[in-house]
Amino acid sequence: MSRYISLIERVFQKKPTLLKKKDSNCIKISFYQKYISKRLGIPTGSKRNIKIEIPKWILEKRDYLIRYLRGLYEAEGSFSVHRPTYTYKFLFANRNESLLENVYQSLRILGFHPHKSKYKVQISRKKEVHACKNLLKFRQY
Repeated sequence: MSRYISLIERVFQKKPTLLKKKDSNCIKISFYQKYISKRLGIPTGSKRNIKIEIPKWILEKRDYLIRYLRGLYEAEGSFSVHRPTYTYKFLFANRNESLLENVYQSLRILGFHPHKSKYKVQISRKKEVHACKNLLKFRQY
């Protein structure tokens, strides 16, 4: 956590606010600056229809592709096991079609066999679920 606080202080010259969540083991790091999205070149509002491309330098190096996927899965991914039905899922969910396609193609490049539906990309083969989870170091802090 201290890494992210110092990063925010260095980049934005502003001390963030820390908010402890009562119902979970989570701390929210928050800060505000006027026109921040405009200065960073990040559009406000829905990102659903924005075309997102993976930079070539990420695609050219396996380690970078793994880190790219790790960030996406940490933000919008999940891992689940339903023992009664022996169902294993490593899932990424998002409404942006180009981002879903990026995740799907990246997983294929890494040798996995994902399935893609309208709002999610998932791996369902037990061995691949665990292999991908371990490769991305998903939720290993």
